Formats: sequence, structure tokens, C-alpha cells
Amino acid sequence: MEYRTLGKSGLYVSIVGLGTNNFGHRLDAGIDAEAADAVVGECLAQGINFFDTADVYGGKGPSEEYLGRALKSRRHDAVIATKCGIPMGDGPMKSGASRRYLFEAVEASLRRLGTDYIDLYQIHRPDPMTPVEEMMRALDDLVSSGKVRYVGVSNYAGWQIADSQWTARSGGYAPLVSIQSEYNLLNRSLDAEVVPAAREFGLGLLPFYPLASGLLTGKYRRGATAEAGRLAQGSDAISGYTLSDANFDKVEALTQFAQERGHTILELAFSWLASLDYVGSIIAGATKPEQVTANAAAADGWRLTAEELAEVDRLTK
Repeated sequence: MEYRTLGKSGLYVSIVGLGTNNFGHRLDAGIDAEAADAVVGECLAQGINFFDTADVYGGKGPSEEYLGRALKSRRHDAVIATKCGIPMGDGPMKSGASRRYLFEAVEASLRRLGTDYIDLYQIHRPDPMTPVEEMMRALDDLVSSGKVRYVGVSNYAGWQIADSQWTARSGGYAPLVSIQSEYNLLNRSLDAEVVPAAREFGLGLLPFYPLASGLLTGKYRRGATAEAGRLAQGSDAISGYTLSDANFDKVEALTQFAQERGHTILELAFSWLASLDYVGSIIAGATKPEQVTANAAAADGWRLTAEELAEVDRLTK
């Protein structure tokens, strides 16, 4: 397993991480605590140390609880990343990035995770109602208290990264070390602003949906009806991926590109991300240990050359 530092920090994370939004009762794809134990156990066996969760995952709480249970005896072998900001209840007091709410949300996450510190605490999405100065000062206080080691954001635009990082620098606050967003071979929307901002301001990218809801696994075929998975009804309601001709055109071209080099499209999906120096850890979900094994193997070994990266750009942009 390859490890690299996250952004301009000293935090080492495995190039493949585990996304735990399916721990609990998330739509119809959730897994129970015992299954989560098995998945986390296989991650540790494969050398995966980065585990990403959020307070709202699994039906508001269960994902953090399951992850904390699974890591209980090996907490110090893991880098736990969690998030807050999406509503955890009714009314304005149960969401956002205000100082009041961040302090409350951290304590709740610590209880559910069964730990006394969080390695990476992330703002799940921008809060337009809270001044960035208030948010960054509160995050800095959490770092100073020892309850949080590093801070990051998720789903931010390029200008919001710049604004937050400038505020941290000018105020002497703990800087952001990461940005978590959707990024894969079928979704290159971050290239225009987010990737340049992340590189300029020292944030490592934590891409989620690396397999585009399964489209980059090779299990879907043009004209066939998906029998299982998130695209079984023809589209992923969360990410918006569809079994469209446009997507299949790209998938078929990428499949041929990978096969010509002795690889599968799944290996290409992981290896392309792993070949980008601004990527910290690739967040991949799993419901079974064998999926963890496959994800770890897919990112192992192949690093695309500059020429190959340029050809992938031509096929995907």
C-alpha cells in the first residue's frame, strides 16, 4: 500500500481509503455492524488506514458508530475523517458551520466514534450564513484543544477554498489540508477551478465516487439492463450518473485504452487518480471484504506516464 502526505501537512494517508456512507441504513445499500467490522478488518489487513465518514451517514449517526466499533482495538492504526454541516435535525440549530454548532457536532461525533480525537474534521458543504472568519477561528480552537488534529472541507468551489485559506493565513489559524469532492474519469468538473485552487493553497484532494457509481467497473454494458447496484433503475439518484450513450462512449474508449496496456477499466479508474500528485486518498465504498481487496489491488503498481495521462485527458475531456 502506498502512503502519501495529505496536502501540505505531515498526515500520512493510504492512497486507497474507505468511504463509509453505506454503514447503516442508507437507502437500500446499507450494511449492518457485523458486515462493517469485516470490511474495516480487511482494510487494515490491506494497509488501508484512511476511513471517511460523516455525522449524517447511515441515517444520522450509525456510520460513525459502526466505524468506531470496528476500530476500537486498533484506533491508533487509523486516520479517521468525519464531517459535519448537513442537517442532523429540524431547525437552524442542527446544521451549518457556526461556532456554536461546530463545538456541539464535534462532541457528538467523538461520542459516536468512541474516541477522544478526530484526525481530520471536515465541513461537509459551504455554509453561506456563517462568516468564514467565524468558521476558521472555531476550527482552529478545535485543533488547539486537541479534539481535532487537522481540518478540511468538502464540496467547496475554488474561490471558497481561496477565501478560507487566506482567512486562515491572515488570522494565524490552522490551515485547511484537504478538499473532498466528486472526481473520476467521467466527472472532470474540478479541473477548471478546484484542482488549481487546491494545488495553489496546499490542499490534498480526496476524491469520492472514483468508479462513477459502478460505470467504471466494467459490469455495465450498452443496451443491457442493470440488474443490481445503484444504477439498477437506469440512474444514480445521488450522483446523477446514467446509462447513457455519451457515458458508454467514454467507458468503451477507456476500456480499450486499459486493455491495450494489460489492465482493466477498474484498474485504470484507480490508477489514474493515484497518478495525480494532488490526490491524497481515493475514497472508495465497499460492502464486502472482497471489494476492499479489489480496490486495493486496483491502485497498486500502475502509475500512468505523462503521455498516458495526456491520452486519458483526450478521451475524457
